[in-house]
Amino acid sequence: MRVPVTPTVQVVVHELGSGFPILCIPGLGADHTAFLHQVERLAERHRCLVLDGRGIGASDPAPGPYTMAALADDAAGVIERRTGRGRAHVFGVSMGGMVAQHLALRHPERVATLVLGCTTAGGAHAAAPDPEVVRQLYGGGARDPVTAYRNACRVMYAPDFQACHPEVIEAAVSWRAAHLVRGQTFAAQLAAIGGHDTDAALPGITAPTLVLHGSADVVAPVANGVRLAARIPEAVLETLPGRGHLFFQEDPLATDRLLARYLAVPSARAADR
Repeated sequence: MRVPVTPTVQVVVHELGSGFPILCIPGLGADHTAFLHQVERLAERHRCLVLDGRGIGASDPAPGPYTMAALADDAAGVIERRTGRGRAHVFGVSMGGMVAQHLALRHPERVATLVLGCTTAGGAHAAAPDPEVVRQLYGGGARDPVTAYRNACRVMYAPDFQACHPEVIEAAVSWRAAHLVRGQTFAAQLAAIGGHDTDAALPGITAPTLVLHGSADVVAPVANGVRLAARIPEAVLETLPGRGHLFFQEDPLATDRLLARYLAVPSARAADR
């Protein structure tokens, strides 16, 4: 489904299921397939709206620069246009979790419940990854995009998971090889990340918030999740032991159990705020 979010930008939203809606926002360079392991289970309880962000996946090319404010406004536009209620649960991971923070701050009326996965508030208080992790995340010096993504997978998944489930890595690499990210889009997303800093504003988030983080995340170290939960009023932190940055792909069952438990009574919880 193509959704116009500005007079010149359309994004694609993949929809499945019925019930109270949940908008899923993927991370840097990722399209809707980031949530491949979640969406069928979520669709048993919710109407899933899984976003291909501007310039990503099936969405139209969209020249930069991007800002987190603009990306958050895109997400708000999707909720407004695709839900009769005008609000939704929001599940953002990695860069998508950054977008979700800005969405909750800029458009609180659109967010019933906020779920922040493997993400950070940015700014001076953020726990930075090791420089070699950053180098691998951005391709490790590879000369072609497929090898670059394979290198990124080495830090996005926990080592034990990589050893036990090479088929997951190969499937992700194969998909990326067939659906290359536009260089201008990737650069525009990186620029938006560079301007991300919500730390001072986090106490202003009014949506009930669940923070999810893998304890073995080396891309966004778990200290970032701890700080998010401490700064957002009444936020709940759940850490998945031994899981890496893409914890929700490594352990979809545990992730789904946490989501099901926390999102079970959204209207009552939201009414208390």
